[in-house]
Amino acid sequence: MINKNNYNSWNKIKQEIVFQKSDIKYPKPWEIWNIYNGLNIWYESIWKWEYFERPFLVIKRLWNMFLCISMTTQWKDNNFYYRISDSYFNKKSYLTLSQWKCIDNKRFIKKIWTLSKSDLFEIKKELKTFWF
Repeated sequence: MINKNNYNSWNKIKQEIVFQKSDIKYPKPWEIWNIYNGLNIWYESIWKWEYFERPFLVIKRLWNMFLCISMTTQWKDNNFYYRISDSYFNKKSYLTLSQWKCIDNKRFIKKIWTLSKSDLFEIKKELKTFWF
């Protein structure tokens, strides 16, 4: 449940992220990372853990920014979700194709998985179909 205390907690974490001096990460495309996602509203994907983080698939590097797609373990029966066959989480994982974000490299926490080449090929095909 979202409340004012959640926003206060997120603001404290966000300030720590913004003013950190070191440990900046440069993920590679097609890696899955835990990212400080922040506190979202309405239909956006909600954070997973205590520090407002969730897994994202890195699509492309854009200097110090990265184009990423959020992930979820909750399936919804529509075209916005794509199932990933191999999973670090040992359960079904899905890309939320409608939840693209450009994310600064300071938000990256840790690498948790790299996709297989077969998943990579299928996801590229699905993204072209979905967005273009």
